[in-house]
Amino acid sequence: MSTKFNLRSNFDYLFEQINILCEEIKSSEVVNCDYYLLPEVTEEDENKAPDNINVSKITGDLALEKCLSGYQDVFVGNKKSGKILTRHPGLIAINDPNLSLKSRIIEVNKAKKNFKEAILEINNNDARFEAVHNAVPNLITLAAYRKFHFEDTTPYSVRFTWMKKHSSMTLSKKVALEMLNKSSGYSNPRVIDQQNWLQIVESEKIRVGSLSEKSKLRIKRPTRVTPEVNVRFSAKNRYHVSAALPFILLNPQSETKLGELTSYSSSNVDVRKKDYSYLIERIYLENLD
Repeated sequence: MSTKFNLRSNFDYLFEQINILCEEIKSSEVVNCDYYLLPEVTEEDENKAPDNINVSKITGDLALEKCLSGYQDVFVGNKKSGKILTRHPGLIAINDPNLSLKSRIIEVNKAKKNFKEAILEINNNDARFEAVHNAVPNLITLAAYRKFHFEDTTPYSVRFTWMKKHSSMTLSKKVALEMLNKSSGYSNPRVIDQQNWLQIVESEKIRVGSLSEKSKLRIKRPTRVTPEVNVRFSAKNRYHVSAALPFILLNPQSETKLGELTSYSSSNVDVRKKDYSYLIERIYLENLD
C-alpha cells in the first residue's frame, strides 16, 4: 500500500465520520447550543500573547450551524496560512437516549488517532509534510488531529475559562550571553537614546555573567491563551479539556450548571497562579537554580 493511498484513505474515512456525526446531530434533539465567536487570528498573531480577546456569544440554530462547521474546519479554505488554527469554543447539549451519538464520537476520535499514527509513521519531518499535503491538499494537519470532547454522565457544572500557555526553551549561561551580545547590536524603538539601550543590555549581561557556569536557565515566553472547558463533579473530581472545538454534553440534566466563555483580559490575573520571577523580564529569562 502506497503512503499516499494510506493517508488519503485514512483521512477520507475520518472526514466521512465527521460529516455523518454532523448529520446525526442535526436530526437529534438539541436541548441547548451556544457558540463563542473569537476574533480572526493571523499567522503573526499565533505566537503572540494578546492583552484582550473579545468574545461574541451566538445561540440557537445559528450557533448549531457554527458548531458543526467548526467540526469540519480542517482545510485552509479562506485562511492565508495552513498554520492558522481557528478555535471554535461552544457547547452542544443534546439528547442521545440510545447512545448512538456517543458511539459516533468515539469512532471519529478513533479515526483521528489512526490518521495521526499513519502520518507519524513517516519519520522525516519534511517528507511527512510533503506526503500529507500531496495526499490531502490544503489540509491543516493539527486541525484534523483535534479530538472531539464529550461527557455522557451528569456533572455538577460545565464551564469555560482561558488557559495561559507558554513556549519554553532551556539554555546555558553561555548561550544566554550570546543572545544578549546580539541584542547590543539592535536598536530599540522603545528607547529614545540608543546609549540608554546599550546600558540596559550591559546590565543584563552583568546579571547573567555573575551566575555560575553550570546555571540552568529558561526562557518561558507567554503565547496565546486558549479557551478550555472545565467539567466539575465535586471539589476534587473535575477535569478540563481543550475548547478548540465545541464540547458535547449528552443527555443533559437540569441540575448541571452551564457556564459561558467571557471575553479575556490579561488584567484579570488569578492570584493563585505562580508569579514568575524573571532574571531578565524583557526576554522572560528565568534562573532555574
